[in-house]
Amino acid sequence: MFSDNKKGKAIDPTNQQNRISQGTKIVGDITSQGGFRIDGEIEGTLNTPNRVVIGKDGIVKGTIICKDADIEGRVEGTLTVTNLLSLKSAALIEGEVIVGRLAVEPGATFNASCEMKGSVKSLAKDGKKQGERSA
Repeated sequence: MFSDNKKGKAIDPTNQQNRISQGTKIVGDITSQGGFRIDGEIEGTLNTPNRVVIGKDGIVKGTIICKDADIEGRVEGTLTVTNLLSLKSAALIEGEVIVGRLAVEPGATFNASCEMKGSVKSLAKDGKKQGERSA
């Protein structure tokens, strides 16, 4: 999990942040130990045990599974946030949301079914709680 950099110090990937810049579109599934800042577009699944920030121009169509999320852009699909989901006034959410805690600024558009789990501590990689089975 840790690797050495050129200076001989360990690098912790959970402290790293990935950035999808405006004008960039990624189609496919992404898994990372580091957090994400999205100002471009993702179609697929984004899975990280860290924070996801979606900027004003950011768009995600698909599934997001993360610990915390700050959203100012648009999400269409399934959003599973084990801790805090914070929707800024420009946010547009459409789909299904499973969240530990929710904060919504006035002006945000929230067209989603929402299930609040308190603090969801044990989500598997597919977004289901451990021990939960599909039909």
